[in-house]
Amino acid sequence: MPKVKTKSGAKKRFKLTGTGKVKRKHAFKSHILTKKSTKRKRALTHSGLVSSADMNRVNQMLNI
Repeated sequence: MPKVKTKSGAKKRFKLTGTGKVKRKHAFKSHILTKKSTKRKRALTHSGLVSSADMNRVNQMLNI
């Protein structure tokens, strides 16, 4: 049986933490930034964690 490939998009977007949680970046920070407030852009800079509802899908894409 061949190896199962990881989804390329997922491996670029998610990182595993030491405790096994999955880190992610916020959306809406790449373009059309002039109409967004400085406070909003600064808040989007920080990374977050994938919610428990999405963990199964992300783990499947990363083959964890």
